[in-house]
Amino acid sequence: MNKTILITGGAGFIGSHVVRQFVTKYAAYQIINLDALTYAGNLENLSDIEDLPNYTFVKADITDEAHILNIFREYQPDGVIHLAAESHVDRSITNPTAFVMTNVIGTVNLLNAAREIWKDNFEGKRFHHVSTDEVFGALGDTGQFTEETKYDPHSPYSASKASSDHFVRAYHDTYGLPIVLTNCSNNYGPNHFPEKLIPLCIHNILNNKPLPIYGDGKYTRDWLFVIDHAKAIDLVFHNGRNGDSYNVGGFNEWQNIDLVNELCKQMDKKLGRPVGTSKQLITYVKDRPGHDLRYAIDATKINAELGYRPSVTFEQGLSKTIDWFLANQEWLDRVTSGDYQQYYEKQYK
Repeated sequence: MNKTILITGGAGFIGSHVVRQFVTKYAAYQIINLDALTYAGNLENLSDIEDLPNYTFVKADITDEAHILNIFREYQPDGVIHLAAESHVDRSITNPTAFVMTNVIGTVNLLNAAREIWKDNFEGKRFHHVSTDEVFGALGDTGQFTEETKYDPHSPYSASKASSDHFVRAYHDTYGLPIVLTNCSNNYGPNHFPEKLIPLCIHNILNNKPLPIYGDGKYTRDWLFVIDHAKAIDLVFHNGRNGDSYNVGGFNEWQNIDLVNELCKQMDKKLGRPVGTSKQLITYVKDRPGHDLRYAIDATKINAELGYRPSVTFEQGLSKTIDWFLANQEWLDRVTSGDYQQYYEKQYK
């Protein structure tokens, strides 16, 4: 079936893998990749597919209401997969307004544009909103987040994402907009921007720099391989129940310090260094405000209803991730130096 799917944030870490999943799997689909190309948006992530006939890139900011509506009118998408977001908790503490503008106002602009072009004729249409497990707050030593867990965000980032989730559901309940919503755990994998823990540690080990660990290192997260996440989004977008939400997890709970120790062990082996070399770089740093102790996703629903299950264990996914970064050190150097931001000017101007 011919469809036009608009994917927001498709030059970012998760978005680029979702775009590649849809472009390569669905030749009959026209995929419109909409991205503002802020600091974490990198079109080099998609250089291998940018010349395919069913792929189009559009530079736009979802906070620009008029521009977004014009883009919807021009391309007439049948579906939207909304990944565009400010996503780094530390940055949200420094500048919460930017997170409100992108994550809340930007989401509402997309919802309004979808309503306008679909004209309440929702047959064959779908708005898939991609969110985070951080909207649920923190867990103690036991328990997991389910789709029925009450929202309890603690950071400006999670508060902005919680608000966007509520708007998406409100547009379904009020206007009948066909939506699905996914809340995922921490992603990792190829092309990850090196402000996040795993790529930051890989980069720092390669450059013999300290590996910063917040507090006592016992903060616990569930880790999801980004390629598995892209496949889960594909499943939910096509087969999820209208108006429903699905938690997407990796079944991989790790304390930060244990994760970094495993990463150090694998890096030493792959780099041919004595075991324990990289571990000496671990440095404990002052904790950040409002740091949630533990997140854990219960992904039973998506497994039971849609047959989703991660394809790799964390150790396997981490090994694949390290191998990718070691094979793509030029990419890492360009990202950390900022040179990657020149790609759009060269390729698209």
